[in-house]
Amino acid sequence: MKYWMAAALLSLTGFFVALYLYLWKLGLVGTLACGTGACEAVQLSPYSRFLGIEVPLIGAVGYLTLFLASLIGLRRPEDRRWAALLLGLSSGALLFTLYLQYLEFFVIGAVCRWCLVSAALVVLIFVASLLAWRRRSVPARVP
Repeated sequence: MKYWMAAALLSLTGFFVALYLYLWKLGLVGTLACGTGACEAVQLSPYSRFLGIEVPLIGAVGYLTLFLASLIGLRRPEDRRWAALLLGLSSGALLFTLYLQYLEFFVIGAVCRWCLVSAALVVLIFVASLLAWRRRSVPARVP
């Protein structure tokens, strides 16, 4: 249960980070609280869209999906399928995050602090989902 709860809380936090960045992109937040100016460089780069969709919107939808899968897993912790689904979703999020971090470090040449927070959250969600999946896929010991 603790891994499911951790994944849910981390996903909810990630949702608010992505939502904040998306609201900034829409012009609904005045300044981007970053302190370095690198966040603006990343958010305004041509790589801030993926297949024509704003990356923060993809992040918000992705985090919301992870959050909902975690909540369902909390209600059905004995069902291995939910653990496998959460692991699959978080694996996809991790791969997308690695791609985005590569772009920041090696292509754009600027590192957004909010993006680093999001990347850390995705890694932690992946670890929590891996632990939840392992816990469900290991047969119970018979005394």
